[in-house]
Amino acid sequence: MLKKERLLILTEIVNQEGIITVADIVKQLNVSDMTVRRDLDELDKAGKILRIHGGAQSISYALDQELSHTEKQEVQKEEKKAIAKLAASYVEDGDTIFLGPGTTIEILASYLGGKKIRIITNSYPVFENLRQYDTADIIMIGGDYRKNTGAFFGPIANDNLKKLKFSKCFISANGIHNEAISTYSMAEGETQNIALNNSRTKYLLADNKKFNRDDFYNFYNLHDIDHLVTDDHISADLVTHYSQYVTLTQAQTEEGANL
Repeated sequence: MLKKERLLILTEIVNQEGIITVADIVKQLNVSDMTVRRDLDELDKAGKILRIHGGAQSISYALDQELSHTEKQEVQKEEKKAIAKLAASYVEDGDTIFLGPGTTIEILASYLGGKKIRIITNSYPVFENLRQYDTADIIMIGGDYRKNTGAFFGPIANDNLKKLKFSKCFISANGIHNEAISTYSMAEGETQNIALNNSRTKYLLADNKKFNRDDFYNFYNLHDIDHLVTDDHISADLVTHYSQYVTLTQAQTEEGANL
């Protein structure tokens, strides 16, 4: 089978299955594990599929089923680390900040341990990353718990957040399409909307795979975000397009630094 044909078939399989493992592809195509992994990496870089731990995901899959927290942790790890590190540089001693749910925000939390700040979060994984540090004051917002993201939401969370003001707010999203920022859960989106509206400066952290993608619920407008922090794997066309909506900054990944 020619490589071009194999890549077309691979893309069709991933789109049909939604999520598929490397082992399953090996069986279906009767090719080596190494060949499948190389092909998936190539398709991921071309924007045809989304590479995840142990396999691949269809680009449109998020519309039907949300990835688990563990699966999200394995996607775009280098890009998320670079974005989080850059975002941490915007936090200054004395700030009162809100950190929303999301694996990129969780990484950001690990870079804030030495800063003398006040942190409010509705994310249990973020809280877990922060509680080992003594310099930051941490407030955990309670409410209804969503296991898939580790986030608290609902009336209790929303009522608490409405009473608080933040100097800076850092949130993530599942999709950005033109001016629409979207996520899988309507309830989580409503909670993030409140936190953003109560913040002086608003930051959206999103890796390159989040652009030109839609999810179930549009919870905010990109025009109302102050800073969009992404990675240096985003295409020049996307930079030009999205810079008309918001101030866009690219974090340099290790791969980008070596180019």
